[in-house]
Amino acid sequence: MKILIIGGYGTIGRAVANYFNQEHDVIIAGRSQGDVQVDIADPASIKKMFETVGNVDAIVNVAGEAKWDHFNNLSEEDYYIGIKSKLMGQVNLVRIGQHYLNTAGSITLTTGILADDPVIQTASAAMVNGAIHSFVKAVALEITQGIRVNVVSSGLVQDAYEKYKDYFPGHNPISMPKMVNGYVRSILGKGHGEIIRIYE
Repeated sequence: MKILIIGGYGTIGRAVANYFNQEHDVIIAGRSQGDVQVDIADPASIKKMFETVGNVDAIVNVAGEAKWDHFNNLSEEDYYIGIKSKLMGQVNLVRIGQHYLNTAGSITLTTGILADDPVIQTASAAMVNGAIHSFVKAVALEITQGIRVNVVSSGLVQDAYEKYKDYFPGHNPISMPKMVNGYVRSILGKGHGEIIRIYE
């Protein structure tokens, strides 16, 4: 399979790319490094990426940002960071990317536990994660050509635990192999419109 992984140099993206690199043709896209550059907050950049890469069998996104801060500190503009990147960036990857998928290809988006179990300072991040869950369930009813769309929603992963553990008191870290298996299930399985939750 030819698999495009957007954000393939991040904590999660690197683990996913390393797994699929063993048996598949992996192309990594990133904002500043990778086989091809892309800014998912810019639809024109997404279009250019797909024109460069051409048709693929699977699109995987593990990129996207949102502002973390206390609710009373968040401005309207702060919310738009997550809306443009994590939310509309992923929506546009589906909107545009469907035309660059081979028949019966798949698209896998990424959210996280904040959609279901938010912690402090995540009003913006939790909002866009929840919106992606709703989007995936809805778009699955309409997308054609046998294309499957799923989202992997993981808890705090082991490799990021030390950095973020103070934000997630009492949360159990998710092992990297267990987290990667969520993407394996989405890409190699037959599920469609699924929210693949890996929280424990």
